[in-house]
Amino acid sequence: MAQLKDVQLKISAVKKTKQITKAMNMVAASKLRGAQNDMEGFRPYAGKFAEVLGNLAGKAGEDASPLLIPREEIKNINIVLCTSDRGLCGGFNSNLINKAARFAKDCAEKGIDVSLTNFGKKGRDWARKAGYTIASEHLGIIGSKFGFNIASISGGTLIEEFLTGTYDEVYVVYSEFRSVARQVPVLKQILPIPPIEQEEEIEEKDTIYMPEHICEPSADEVLGQMLPRNVYVQLYSAMLETSTSEHAARMSAMDNATKACNDMLENLTLIYNKARQAAITADLMDIVGGAEALKG
Repeated sequence: MAQLKDVQLKISAVKKTKQITKAMNMVAASKLRGAQNDMEGFRPYAGKFAEVLGNLAGKAGEDASPLLIPREEIKNINIVLCTSDRGLCGGFNSNLINKAARFAKDCAEKGIDVSLTNFGKKGRDWARKAGYTIASEHLGIIGSKFGFNIASISGGTLIEEFLTGTYDEVYVVYSEFRSVARQVPVLKQILPIPPIEQEEEIEEKDTIYMPEHICEPSADEVLGQMLPRNVYVQLYSAMLETSTSEHAARMSAMDNATKACNDMLENLTLIYNKARQAAITADLMDIVGGAEALKG
């Protein structure tokens, strides 16, 4: 039977752990509300931007921008990997890293060189351990407040290196926020910009009111200005989605940890009561035995 002091120490340790996990759950829930508001506020802009871009792409010529032209031979690929800087968020980071690792492995099997642009310490550490070339790293951004300028600076660098031929394709791996309980790793190509497809199935009542975007100057010139910004929008959206997903994953992980602490406390309390009852019974047996010995 376990000693009372050992069980008491374990109960005390579990209670302290429970306090920590409960506090982290509350902090993650508070940060989640702010990050989710930012993400949901940007989604309409990103959707409308894609709609206008698709409308202009239909009017522009085939050679409106070099950002639309795919390379004949793919030799170098850059993966923008968005992860968190901290752990304690369940399988959030491992799912993102596994998504990037599988894609990088497929590229390596085809003889394609892979480099990474890391947003987050966890992805950076994995890239170093795996031996991949790290083009750039950005720490302390995912999971905190950040502006559109972060995406525009990083996106501008990627566009410049794509145009100079350093990269033939650029992909981004991020976590898409579906709900508090579900975050899905996503791999998306951002350079060259894939064809912008319009909705094929549109109800008849919607076709009557489909807006036509009138642009000045020509659609080619406007599209040339909007396409780079589309890369910035894609990056910023991926960062917002990943940041929101991180807080949701940490909140769920800490909630599960708190429930596990409650279960452990129940089991340890039961063990403590049994040990205490056994100690009391042993003391009573000693007293009774001593009394019987005195009578004898």
